[in-house]
Amino acid sequence: MSVNIRFESIKPRIGSIVHVDRASLFDDAVGQHCREMLEQRTVLVFPRLNLTNDEQLAFTDLLGSRLNLTSDAVSDDARAEDVYKVTLDKGVNRQPEYVLGTFFWHMDGLTVDTPPPKATLLSARKVSAKGGQTEFASTYAAYETLSDSEKAELEGLRAVHSVRASLRPVADVLPEEEQKKLEIGVIKEHPIVWSRKNGRKSLVIGSSAGTVVGMPVAHGRALLTRLVEWAAQPDFSYRHPWQEGDFVVWDNCGALHRVVPYAEDSGRMMHRTSIAGTESVS
Repeated sequence: MSVNIRFESIKPRIGSIVHVDRASLFDDAVGQHCREMLEQRTVLVFPRLNLTNDEQLAFTDLLGSRLNLTSDAVSDDARAEDVYKVTLDKGVNRQPEYVLGTFFWHMDGLTVDTPPPKATLLSARKVSAKGGQTEFASTYAAYETLSDSEKAELEGLRAVHSVRASLRPVADVLPEEEQKKLEIGVIKEHPIVWSRKNGRKSLVIGSSAGTVVGMPVAHGRALLTRLVEWAAQPDFSYRHPWQEGDFVVWDNCGALHRVVPYAEDSGRMMHRTSIAGTESVS
């Protein structure tokens, strides 16, 4: 049975708007089309879909195996539902410093002992009047457009990833009693170039990468910074201007993401679910 679904490209190298009949959203054929397009387009945008938590979880399950990435930062109810409430509201999120860390380019799940999430799904429940847009940058496109000599220089290089590195930009404003939070997660070494089972290659970079193995610290960090800047150039990146009810899915293993800063009292509230990864980086 055919499904009425259409994908409209946002930019040549990244992003598609998904036009689909809401009544067909949870059909297996829709899930298959979305999985295929996620591989090709990196970011899928469903405008003003207004999903409930149950509907978001159902679509998450349609795309893959659900992964619970929530923590003690949020309420017990949110953990039980496998939904993480992304907000700076301290009444909901007891550890907002992790949300402040999302102001910087990163990939999820690089400091845990399991494969990073295959995909992340985010719905806008309340948007900020100023700021709060989410930006995405294709690490596939970033690698594929490097020169042959640059690719050769990166082969075999490994970076050290940690929560401490990802929170370095905000660490100096944390109270002394909060400093221990910088030590959560595990320290992981990942290749800078990720060679996938399907033959594609991408860059594994972002704020969690603190140093490059075998390089002086300054040289390694300068290299990592240049790679992030390269990946974030306009041709490879997309900034999503949220409207309430928007639903966005992105390939966490093929993209960096960050949020444009917004005020703590803005009320911004996003609901996140995740799909388990099947392929380790290392």
